[in-house]
Amino acid sequence: QVQLVESGGGLVQAGGSLRLSCAASGRTISSYTMGWFRQAPGKERDFVAYISVFSVYGGSAHYADSVRGRFTISRDNAKNTVYLQMNNLKPEDTAVYYCAAREGGTRADKESYDYWGQGTQVTVSS
Repeated sequence: QVQLVESGGGLVQAGGSLRLSCAASGRTISSYTMGWFRQAPGKERDFVAYISVFSVYGGSAHYADSVRGRFTISRDNAKNTVYLQMNNLKPEDTAVYYCAAREGGTRADKESYDYWGQGTQVTVSS
């Protein structure tokens, strides 16, 4: 079992930045694809980004079109933690952000992820 705990959410003005953290416990996440998803009120939980299993190159990342160029996902396997750096935030980024882990290759569909955190709220004011 993998337990995931997100932190770093909050209220920020449009154009600002936040860094979300996802601390894992129970197992090392170096062999897991790690993803971030978000869910706005009344909407589906949507893919934001994933980073592949750690390699000597640090893992490859993939982003949703809506965040590409503004968000950066990274992982620190020594700390068993995944991060989501969010820059140039927009009001439409307002959502609860969830960290997730899956064994195996990279996937963007939430149904493929095995473990989830409880989420952290991000609110961007205009």
